[in-house]
Amino acid sequence: MKTPIPHPPYIIRPGVPEEVFTDRQDYLDFFHNAALKAITRRTMSTVLLGQRRMGKTEIFLRTVNRLFWEQDHQDPKAAVPVYFSFPDEIISRQDFALKYTENFVRWYAAFRLQNPKLLREPEDPFELIPLLRENTALSEPFRDFALGLLKAIPSGNVILPEEKALLLPRAVSDYDDSTVVMFLDEFQNTHLPEYEFRVVGFMQQAVESTACPHFVTGSAMSILSREIIGRGALFGRFSGEEINTFSPYWGSELVRRATCFYRAEVPELMAPVVADRCGGNPFYITAIIRQAAKLGTPLVDEESINKILAVDISSGFIWGELHDQVTRWIKRINEHGITKWILYLSAICQGEKISLEQLQQELKAREGRDVPLDTIRDILVRLSRGDLVDYLELGGWFRKINDPILLEFLKVWGRIEVEGQPAQAVQDDLREQYEEGATGRSPLQRRFHEYKGYLGEVFMSQILLGSSQKVFPGRLFHTDEDITMPWRFTYVHHRVRLGSGQGKEIDLYGAAGSEVWIGQSKWTKSLVGLKVLKELWAQGEQVRREREREPRILRLWLFAYNGLTAEAEEYARAQGILWSAKEELNELLLLLGLRKLPDNL
Repeated sequence: MKTPIPHPPYIIRPGVPEEVFTDRQDYLDFFHNAALKAITRRTMSTVLLGQRRMGKTEIFLRTVNRLFWEQDHQDPKAAVPVYFSFPDEIISRQDFALKYTENFVRWYAAFRLQNPKLLREPEDPFELIPLLRENTALSEPFRDFALGLLKAIPSGNVILPEEKALLLPRAVSDYDDSTVVMFLDEFQNTHLPEYEFRVVGFMQQAVESTACPHFVTGSAMSILSREIIGRGALFGRFSGEEINTFSPYWGSELVRRATCFYRAEVPELMAPVVADRCGGNPFYITAIIRQAAKLGTPLVDEESINKILAVDISSGFIWGELHDQVTRWIKRINEHGITKWILYLSAICQGEKISLEQLQQELKAREGRDVPLDTIRDILVRLSRGDLVDYLELGGWFRKINDPILLEFLKVWGRIEVEGQPAQAVQDDLREQYEEGATGRSPLQRRFHEYKGYLGEVFMSQILLGSSQKVFPGRLFHTDEDITMPWRFTYVHHRVRLGSGQGKEIDLYGAAGSEVWIGQSKWTKSLVGLKVLKELWAQGEQVRREREREPRILRLWLFAYNGLTAEAEEYARAQGILWSAKEELNELLLLLGLRKLPDNL
């Protein structure tokens, strides 16, 4: 007897290798559980918001795969997963309606019949109609409505075909009393400026269904949040989930995994430094590791990281991705012929706030054109829709986007493609700037002077971030009472300065409402002495004085790798300072399912 052939690991291929995929389990579980809850009509349509390259599409693809294979397809109550990515090409009403309808037919039938080939075969969508029409494993409403619409759209006799297509999944689920879950990617493309028609208004009725919730995401957060979900027909119809950059711990973990997968060389101590330099952005982190592997350059210090970053921003993976993003968006809105200049000048202007008057003067000096302020404002608004500048709508002003690597790219891109400078000269100049960072002649100065201490901070901060409402044994903090953690820290910041002078930099500063935690990391072979404890106490008192409201609970927590001197232990006990040595911190990490501190440092 032959061994049954297992099903493929995916119905639609994820974009990130399994060996590299890191820290998005909470989002995977959220959307998987939300899809299953739709069976009991307890799920609302949801938007996943976040900057580009945060892993939003990957979350949708992996959730769809899980729903496709882990449910019983013959169970009439199963949640049928459907994935669709809105195209950014200019297409007609009829073409869009046909594409959307065909996609729904293929996904629905592929799941109910457990036949993944139906997503691609037959290539001619109209061959699906006779193939599926008499299949009683498919519901009668599906065969009537979906196959009927697929056949009718090309005739040109369907009034508002895009409306009929968008309402089709809900119509089938309503008449079946079944569950369909729509995963819609690149949702901002429903609202692009070059389209001659908009479909958002037709989606209001579709997304309100609890039997057919729509999960949407896309790469232009500003359009999604402000113009599609935040106003108009879909306002109030979606709940929201926000996806952010990686925490320092998970950014370091991605560095470790990518280093192994792409066969780069990054010492353990430098993993959190790479993650920090990339702002916790998973795409930037992976790009740097791939570039280091390609060039055979070990990332052994901040100087080598800056060197690789300079290469990648000016000619590597980051350059290719961001160049495509910028070029596509400018092509859509360049009716005045000056959009490139506006974007470039916005990136190189002084300060964070973008002055329209300053842009106007620069355009006059560089291009010899008198451009009205209203035109400049209109272009900046359009650029903000592509997340290339930040528009504070209520205040009516603009600032640079909070993405240092994107800003650095825009400066390089502008010199090459706007000012027309030779690409190689610009690339070499950027490398020189980054290499000079270590000497203090550039803003890219060293951020870390003690790599082991920062590595300790990274593990400490993840304990705070991952321990919502958990109760830890007091012995892990050398106190008699168990420690009850607050519900979710609003933030945990690294390297916060309370002022100038020695002892004014806090390693960790976390707040959860009225509870504040201040942490210090001392990864040394020697025992930590009294001076460090007194500095930590002084920092706590300064925070207590300077906060607008005095914290209800103020925790002082020290990581002392090899422990404290007897004098320091006595002081910590008297002042109520929490502390953990290597063994206690490792136990805390294991309780949270995290990896232990490295032993080889």
